[in-house]
Amino acid sequence: MFLKKISLINYKNFSSETFEFNPKINCLTGNNGVGKTNVLDAVYHLSFGKSYFNPVATQNIKHNENFFVIDGDFEKNERNEKIICSLKKGQKKVIKRNGKAYEKFSDHIGFLPLVIISPADRDLIIEGSETRRKFIDSVISQSDKVYLKNLINYNKTVSQRNSLLKYFALNNTFDPETLSIYNEQLNDFGYYVFKARKDFLELFIPIFKKRYESISGGKENVDLVYESHLFENDLKTLLEQNINKDKALQYTSVGIHKDDLNFEIENYPVKKFGSQGQQKSFLIALKLAQFDFIKEQAGVTPILLLDDIFDKLDESRVAQIIKLVNEEGFGQIFISDTHAGRTESVIKETGLSFKMFQL
Repeated sequence: MFLKKISLINYKNFSSETFEFNPKINCLTGNNGVGKTNVLDAVYHLSFGKSYFNPVATQNIKHNENFFVIDGDFEKNERNEKIICSLKKGQKKVIKRNGKAYEKFSDHIGFLPLVIISPADRDLIIEGSETRRKFIDSVISQSDKVYLKNLINYNKTVSQRNSLLKYFALNNTFDPETLSIYNEQLNDFGYYVFKARKDFLELFIPIFKKRYESISGGKENVDLVYESHLFENDLKTLLEQNINKDKALQYTSVGIHKDDLNFEIENYPVKKFGSQGQQKSFLIALKLAQFDFIKEQAGVTPILLLDDIFDKLDESRVAQIIKLVNEEGFGQIFISDTHAGRTESVIKETGLSFKMFQL
C-alpha cells in the first residue's frame, strides 16, 4: 500500500498544493515553519480522519479561510483508492472513500494503516494516563473493529452515568435502578476493552522489547506494565463498591477509563530515571513495535512517517533507524528534515528509490 498523490487546499499553511510521491521513500526538507510536518499531518489525517498534532479540527483550516480539503490517491492491494477528508466551519467533518461518505468515522479506521514517529511522542512519557490509553486504543483499533465499537459505547455510557451523578447532586435525589442499568452496560463494554488490552499487551511487549534491544544494543531492561482496576474485581462490583465516592465526586471514579501503561527501565519509571537518549530509544522502539504489530494483524504494510527524526537523535541511533528502514519489512516512508544534504546522503546509503521535496 502506498500514497501516490496528495492535494491540499487551505490546509494549515497551504493554499493549494499537490505532491506526487515515490512508492518507497519521500523526503520533505526546508527550514522550520515551511510546512514539512503539515504535509505529514495531512497524510495522517487521511488515515485517521484527524490531526496528530492539533485535536481542534477547525484550527487546521488556513487562516482567513472557512474550509480545508485533503485529497489522497492510494494504491492498496493493486486497487486505486481515493480518500478525501474535508471540513467546513460550522459543519461536520466529512471523509469519503471513492466518492462515498462514511456514516461513521470509526468505519474508516484501519483501512489505511499508518505509524508516525515524532518529537510530539514525548507526550507519551510526560503526560497523564489518557495519552498512553489513546496509544493502546489507536493500535488495537486499526485491526479490531469490535474493540473500537465497545470503546466508543463505553465512553458514551461513562458520560451518561456522570451526567446522572451530577443530576443526583443537583436535585438531592438518588435512583439506584437507572444507575444499575449504566453499571451493567459499563461492565459489558469495559470487560471487552480490558481483555483486549490485556491480550494485546501480551503480544506487544515482547515485540517492543526486541525493538528496544536492537536500537539500544541490549544495554538495559525495559518493560511496559498494564494497570487496571479490573485486575482487582469485575467492573460491576467495583462500581457498586465506589458509589458513595462517585456520588461525592459527581463522576465515575473506577473503570477502564482510568487504565494506565507504565513505562519502565530497570524496573524504574522512564520518566524519572531514563536519560534523554534512553527515552528517545524507548519511544522509537514503541512506535516500531506498533508498526510490526499492525503489519502482522492487518496483513498490510503500514505507511511510516518520520517527523524531524534526525534532529532529535545522535548519529548512531540515526544509523540504527536507517538500517532498520533498509530491511525488506518497510513499505512507503515519509521523512521531514531541516537539512536536505544530510537527509539525502543518509537515504542514498539505503540504495532504495527516493524523492526529495524542497519546501
